[in-house]
Formats: sequence, C-alpha cells, structure tokens
Amino acid sequence: MTHYGIKNVLTVVCVLSLAACSPTISGQVKDDASVTGQTQKLEAAGANYHGPAYTIAILKFANKTPSKVLGIGEAATDILRTQLKSAGLEPIDISEDAMQQQEELIKHQQTGAVKKGKKDAAEGFESVDYRVQGAITAYSEAEEGKDLLITQSKTQIARVTVDYSLIDIATGKSLLAESGAGEYKKETGGVLGFGSRSTADVGLRDGALRDAFSKVLEKMINKLTALPYQSKIMLVEGPTVIIRAGEKSKLAAGTKLGVYRAGQDLIDPETGRSMGKREKLIGEITLLSHQNERISEAKITSGTGFVVGDIVRAMK
Repeated sequence: MTHYGIKNVLTVVCVLSLAACSPTISGQVKDDASVTGQTQKLEAAGANYHGPAYTIAILKFANKTPSKVLGIGEAATDILRTQLKSAGLEPIDISEDAMQQQEELIKHQQTGAVKKGKKDAAEGFESVDYRVQGAITAYSEAEEGKDLLITQSKTQIARVTVDYSLIDIATGKSLLAESGAGEYKKETGGVLGFGSRSTADVGLRDGALRDAFSKVLEKMINKLTALPYQSKIMLVEGPTVIIRAGEKSKLAAGTKLGVYRAGQDLIDPETGRSMGKREKLIGEITLLSHQNERISEAKITSGTGFVVGDIVRAMK
C-alpha cells in the first residue's frame, strides 16, 4: 500500500473515531410520544371532547417501582398535567394529605360534629370536578444491538406500567380504575466498540410515561364525553344562577338541568370504603344563554336555597 493509501485509511479511521464520540440518536420524545401513533389518537379524542372545561385535581403519583426509579413519580405528575391542559381540561396539583384533611372536615361538618361557622368545608372543592391519582408500579429498560462491519447500533427500550383512577369529587365514585402500559424506543449508533452505549437517559423514561399517559388520557376523555353533562353552580343572584358550562358543553338554550345537594358519604359496612355520597334533588334550572366557552347563565324554575357548589346535572 502506498504512503497516500495508508494516510487515507488513517483519515477514515480518525473520522469514524471522532463520530463515535458523538453517537447518532433517533427518537424525539417531545414530538412523538411513542412508535405506536398514540399521539395522534389522543389528539383525535381531544378534538372530539365536548363538555365543560372540567377542573382535574392531580395527586402526585406514587413511586412503587421495585427499584424506586429516581424522579419517576414527579415526572409522571408533570406529564399528566401538561397533557390534561392540552386536551382542554384544567389541571391543578393537590397533595394527598390536603385532600384527606378536607374530606375529613366535610364529613364532620355533615354529621354535625364540627360546626360550619362562616365557611362550609365543601366550598374548598367548588372548583374541582374530578381527581386523578395512582402509582407507577413498574419500569424497565432493555437494550438490543447489532454489529455491522465497523459500526454498531443499539436500540434502547423503556417500558412503564401505570395504575390510576379517575374519581368524581361530588359523589366520591371512581369512574375509571385501570392499569396502563407505555413504551418508548431510542436508537444510538457509532463505531464498533465506541460510543453506542449511552448513560442514564431521562428521555427514555419520559417517552415511556408520555406513551402510557396518552393512553390513560384518551380513556379519560372518552369517559367524560360519554357522561351526562355535570357541573356546579358558581354564583347565585336572585332567580339567576351562573354555572360552568359554556359553548363547549354543546347545551342548547332551554335545556332543563337538575340541581343536587351532595350529602354524607355512603360507607360499605363490609369494606369500610366510601361508595359515593348521598344526593338529593333540590330543584331545577333552565339554561338561558352562554357567556363564553366556559360559563353559562340559567334561571331557577323550581326549588330554593341554591348555593355555590351545588351539583348541576342533565336530567334523564
């Protein structure tokens, strides 16, 4: 081999070696939640959603992965919050302790053990319609690779399992209680023996979480869309009430709605768990007009004593 031939070979090796220091990576976590097309499915579900801009309280997801993957509970909560907002719902964060304390106070006030005074504890939930809670129960990463001449590629696969429930604040009933799985893949490549093995990558974890929660949120949206219209009274002014509904609710002027008062918890004597809350029909209102996408005005047609936070529901 000539001097120039040897020089060219060394140049190629050097270029390949430098390329190995910066391995190629495919997979965009922010733009593509998974390889399954789940992002498009979620967008379609969000576009078909009709109903009030429900406020969803998010309780931080518990980290129950066997290896206690660092930060996965916080990441899950952040991702769900972003996806709820993009779907047209209104997410807020609330701690589990705060939720339990508020529910305990409501129960004591309803039974008369604690006086309401100037404020009803239930008013603390007047802006919350549903809550989402759950846990990340499994997370794993696997690596597959193949060698081709002087190059190699690795496919990293992250898988996650999420247990979750969607609970109606007004009744205490669980509307959804399921498990979901998510998967995300990323490819890395470089010169054989250099650069293809990557260190811990939160993009893998977040990609799998986005895939899982895209599926979760698609089910939630479909469930909320299928439910009869439900909201709460925001303001009472004489014979007029303001409710959360708006143009997005697709309710027509003249629609009759029942007004319900939530009572004490109904406890299963065998399990000790709440099966919901006792509800009483206290009157009826008729929709007059929409003020905007989220707020509507109605008139009282029967009943008295309506207060902020009373449940408004389409009548059967």
